[in-house]
Amino acid sequence: MAGAGGGGNDIQWCFSQVKGAVDDDVAEADIISTVEFNYSGELLATGDKGGRVVIFQQEQENKTQSHSRGEYNVYSTFQSHEPEFDYLKSLEIEEKINKIRWLPQKNAAQFLLSTNDKTIKLWKISERDKRPEGYNLKEEDGRYRDPTTVTTLRVPVFRPMDLMVEASPRRIFANAHTYHINSISINSDYETYLSADDLRINLWHLEITDRSFNIVDIKPANMEELTEVITAAEFHPNSCNTFVYSSSKGTIRLCDMRASALCDRHSKLFEEPEDPSNRSFFSEIISSISDVKFSHSGRYMMTRDYLSIKIWDLNMENKPVETYQVHEYLRSKLCSLYENDCIFDKFECCWNGSDNVVMTGSYNNFFRMFDRNTKRDITLEASRENNKPRTVLKPRKVCASGKRKKDEISVDSLDFNKKILHTAWHPKENIIAVATTNNLYIFQDKVN
Repeated sequence: MAGAGGGGNDIQWCFSQVKGAVDDDVAEADIISTVEFNYSGELLATGDKGGRVVIFQQEQENKTQSHSRGEYNVYSTFQSHEPEFDYLKSLEIEEKINKIRWLPQKNAAQFLLSTNDKTIKLWKISERDKRPEGYNLKEEDGRYRDPTTVTTLRVPVFRPMDLMVEASPRRIFANAHTYHINSISINSDYETYLSADDLRINLWHLEITDRSFNIVDIKPANMEELTEVITAAEFHPNSCNTFVYSSSKGTIRLCDMRASALCDRHSKLFEEPEDPSNRSFFSEIISSISDVKFSHSGRYMMTRDYLSIKIWDLNMENKPVETYQVHEYLRSKLCSLYENDCIFDKFECCWNGSDNVVMTGSYNNFFRMFDRNTKRDITLEASRENNKPRTVLKPRKVCASGKRKKDEISVDSLDFNKKILHTAWHPKENIIAVATTNNLYIFQDKVN
C-alpha cells in the first residue's frame, strides 16, 4: 500500500519542506505547541512555548512547473504572549501558546485567536504596501512644522513601499479562567467563541472583552469530590447552538445552548463501555480524551485517547462507529510510559478536507493515517534523513514482539522523547503539517 489519502486512489506522500533549526539541543522556547491552517489553507500558523506565533504563507503556484505546488514561506512572526505573574496566587503564567484558531476572512486583513493558560487575544494581521507622503504640517522625517511657515497647501499622496505585514492585538479577553485554558473554538455564527479550562467553559462575543457567559461548570462544591476534568471542547461546524466537550473519564457530552443558559445537563452522552479483559491500573489514564474534532460535514466526531482514535456518529451514543488503534504495541509498555510521564502526553488528531482520512501523531516522530473507506492505515516518519523535495516517504512498521523483519523497528528502540503531538491537514488539498519538537514538516501528495 502506498499511503492513505483522499479519494479511492492511494496517495504517495512526499517531503516538501522543513522549518526550524537543525541543532540537537533544543531551546525550550522553540518547542511548537500548536499548528493550524486557516480556512483557505493559504496560511499556516504555529505557536510555540516562547509565546511566539509564526505564520507561513503559501506562495502562488509555479505555472511553468506543473508538479511544483506553492511552498510555505514565513509571512509574519510576532510575540503573542509574554510571561506573567499572578501575585494573588503567587503563580507564574507561562507564555506558551496553547491554541490558535483562525477566523474566516471578511476583508483584506486576517484575524486569529491565540491563547496561553489564562489570556485569549484577537490578532489582526494586515498588509501595507503604500505610505502617505506630502503632509502639510509634517516633514518627511516625521518632525512637525511650524504652522506659521506653511504658505501653500499640498494634497498628500500614497507612494508604493516594500510590503509590510503588521500584527496588532485588537481584543484581549482576560480574567475569566481560574484554571488553565485547554481549548478555544469559534462558533459557526462567527460572532462568538468558547474557551474551556479544566472545570469550566465560557462563551464570549468577539467584540466584548469585559464579560463572558459561563455555559458549563463541573466544579464540585467540595474539591475533594472532583472525579473528572474537561480536556477539550469544540463548537459544531454548522449548528451554532451545539457544542461538545470531552472529559478525562473518556466521555463526550454534547450540549444544546437552546435548552438552558447553563448547560449542566447534556443532550447526549457518548461513552463506550470498557472491555473488562483490558482492565488494568492504567485504564483510567489511557481512556482520558486528549482531543475532540467534528468532521467538516458535522455528521461525525473524532476523539483521541492515548492508544486509539474513535469516530462517533452524532446519532449513536452507545459506541463509536469506527475505532483505529494508533500504537497498540505500547499497551505492554504502559508501566515504563507511566514512570517517564509519557502516558500523560496529549496527542491531537485531524480530518482531511473530505472527512474520509484521519491523522494523528505517535512516538519516534511517527504519524499515522487511517483511510475510513478502504480501512487501510499507514505509519510515516517525519525525519531529516529523507528531506530532499519530492522524496516519497516509506511506510514504517513497528515490531511488537517475536522476530523482527529487516525493515521493521523494534518497539524497544522507539524514542519516546521524539513525539508528534500536533498535526494539521490543509482544508482543500493533500498537504499536511506535522510538528516535531521544534521543527515543522510539510508533506504533500506526489503530483506526477
